[in-house]
Amino acid sequence: MPRIPAAALVSILLIGPAAAGLETPAGADRLAAEIDRWSAFVASNPATDDLWKDLKEGAEPLLAQARSALAGGRRTLALQRLLAARANLSAAAYAQAPPASAAKDMAAFEAEWTRMGAALRAELAPPPAGALAGVRPAVVRALGEAALPQARVFYDASLDYGRNTMPEHGLFYLGSARAAAEAVELCRSLSWPSAPNAAPVRSPQAEVEALEGELLAAYRPPLSIDRHADFIAASSLLKEARELDAAGLQHGALLRYLQAAQRFAPLRGAGVPEAPDVAARLRDLEQRLAGGGVDHSLGRLFLERARDALAASPPDAATAAAIASDVLPRYLAALEPARPAPLRPEPRATVTLVRWPYT
Repeated sequence: MPRIPAAALVSILLIGPAAAGLETPAGADRLAAEIDRWSAFVASNPATDDLWKDLKEGAEPLLAQARSALAGGRRTLALQRLLAARANLSAAAYAQAPPASAAKDMAAFEAEWTRMGAALRAELAPPPAGALAGVRPAVVRALGEAALPQARVFYDASLDYGRNTMPEHGLFYLGSARAAAEAVELCRSLSWPSAPNAAPVRSPQAEVEALEGELLAAYRPPLSIDRHADFIAASSLLKEARELDAAGLQHGALLRYLQAAQRFAPLRGAGVPEAPDVAARLRDLEQRLAGGGVDHSLGRLFLERARDALAASPPDAATAAAIASDVLPRYLAALEPARPAPLRPEPRATVTLVRWPYT
């Protein structure tokens, strides 16, 4: 198996195969049942390789945080943390179970890759813009849309990765492709028909470009050296946002844009206000998100993240402040009609001709 840092492993948004757990009992809370299912999988998995150790190290706290968020009534946050945790657990479950586990040589791996290509044929096609138009609330649709293109990306990458390393390494990414397809199906199954009216989500293209400009302007030493990983993470999220927007998956694009803004906020170097001031700001924002009978579940995801940060021991006032002062205002602004894009200066090129002596 490839050795991948735990922090990177748990960041990929995927869902695992049904074969890795028990069926959800009739009438049970699906979200709670999924947290229990994957917690049991982690506890009972006998694997001892380095990849599994990294996965377990990253997934266990996320599952615990998901359970805590659910107990505290923060269901949106619990869902996001569950999805992040079970993403790579699912890929590992696929790679450890037959028939994938039997693909130890290149010929067997390529045969499994071909088999999975047929099994995932529909999911590997370019997703239509309205693929999840009926999924509610907005946050569930956004999480599903963000996963839609990933099946193709992981499927294509798995073959080259397996060929250039070892078959079992490629199997992990092949499992990730299958998991991404199942992420979409899980989000469909979690759709809540009684959700409020949808907010007017539009293309965040202008906002993505503006944030990218801020990111590039801030990318200067020593910050670009000391916080290089944070810049890369924010840039990667913006790239996803742009690609999702181009595919017409605007809920997913808005989610990735807001996640990029949260990742970039600490790089601004702004001071952190006192926790009581942040809490007051969050109360005001919660009132705005609760009014009008509008589905603001996507904004509530970040509101719940901020409240969770303030409730931590010790409180993470910096994260809560970034969400209160930057991320949630960006969310509300992205729901307003798009502003005209500022005129860009015409590109100019200055050419200097230098004549070599004696020519």
